[in-house]
Amino acid sequence: MYKSVLQGIDNIAIWPIISLTIFFIFFVLLLWWVFTVDKKFIKQMENLPFDQADTSNDQSPFSNQSL
Repeated sequence: MYKSVLQGIDNIAIWPIISLTIFFIFFVLLLWWVFTVDKKFIKQMENLPFDQADTSNDQSPFSNQSL
């Protein structure tokens, strides 16, 4: 059933090629960004969860609520 439905669609063969092209371009751009990004930015993002944990202990949204 699906085979006959898909065969009836004009230019159906182009969609897998378009999908593969978008997938390939995305990962090439991602690899380019990974190799060209500033190392300081990576270190800053790496330490971000720890930096926020130190400052947010006193500002917890649940600290003033009673059960």
